[in-house]
Amino acid sequence: MQQPAHGGNLAWAAALAGCPPEAILDFSASISPLGPPNSAIAAIQSQIGNLKHYPDPDYSELRLALSHFHQVPPEWILPGNGSAELLTLAGKELAKLAATTLITPAFGDYYRTLAAYNVKVLEFPLDLRGQGDKEDMGTRGQEGQRRQGGTIEENSPLPLCSSSPLLPKPEKSGLLLNNPHNPTGKLFSREAILPYLEQFALLVVDEAFMDFLHPDEEQSLIPVVQKYANLVVLRSLTKFYSLPGLRLGYAIAHPDRLAIWQLWRDPWPVNTLAAAAAVAALQDREFQEQTWKWLPPARNQLFAGLAAIPGLQPQESAANFLLVESQQSSSQLQQQLLQHHQILIRDCLSFKELGDRFFRVAVRSESDNQRLIQVLRSHCVAEVPSVVASGAAEC
Repeated sequence: MQQPAHGGNLAWAAALAGCPPEAILDFSASISPLGPPNSAIAAIQSQIGNLKHYPDPDYSELRLALSHFHQVPPEWILPGNGSAELLTLAGKELAKLAATTLITPAFGDYYRTLAAYNVKVLEFPLDLRGQGDKEDMGTRGQEGQRRQGGTIEENSPLPLCSSSPLLPKPEKSGLLLNNPHNPTGKLFSREAILPYLEQFALLVVDEAFMDFLHPDEEQSLIPVVQKYANLVVLRSLTKFYSLPGLRLGYAIAHPDRLAIWQLWRDPWPVNTLAAAAAVAALQDREFQEQTWKWLPPARNQLFAGLAAIPGLQPQESAANFLLVESQQSSSQLQQQLLQHHQILIRDCLSFKELGDRFFRVAVRSESDNQRLIQVLRSHCVAEVPSVVASGAAEC
């Protein structure tokens, strides 16, 4: 079977490991281990009898629940068949512009949707070391985009490239970014992103992992969406509530834009069970508080355990996953963990800037995290004799 571009492909992993899919301990998909919430399961069960009817084409109840949750009028909300469907619609929107700036390494589906509409892409890479010279950011940004180099500071706006005759002006271009960033887990402040709305014709912000931050800490642009007609915020309900199989996301943007998107797509994109589960999950404050309480210590435990292993260097993250730099091939390590331990990690081969020296792992329960740490430590120890002569213990 072909190497998957996404995490969570248990059929592929089980075939490689020689075991049933349910035997795989999956660290490759960044899904909360706490869900699905009982409230969502109960809502699904209550709607079984309604499967004989079509869903409400306007999704009035779901949009009202999202409206109450985010304090945004219902007409500013468009539910979708996962945020992937809405990302595709955003790609069609971005295709109207001269180019789209993409912060890299970038989620593979961004390239998919932009390529589908022949969008010109300007790549602007993050500094993976978390270090960057703030001096002369504008000059480095212009040259960086020409040669696909340069850096972006976590709390600094993108440099304007309007002075370069080789690039489209920002006011005629789009910007697609995610916050927190996947796969690094970096969190951009709201204040750092706001200037982009004055620079670009369209700003699409994918906030698929934003709900993992407590409301006191999140940096969502949803509170300002009604001030900017050129802002689109994409959200997913599948990761926080552990419902990827239901495929449910939503876009928040100006009603005129969403009305056009509605004309572009097939009717009834969200099924009855997904809509009911979403309404129940949004109202489940207990589950939300439980998740916000669980994640920071679990993530710290996983980070500390990985950092203590020779040859591994995890990066700090605001999300429910960690990006880890490895001195060993991540694809080889992935296969070893699958075949010997039935554990699946996410290699980063689909992130061309990262290649085979990085992998990503989801934050799971304390026992699951500890099992992964122990297995990785054992592989590192096994590597030590082969590198003693070079004076380095690699993993």
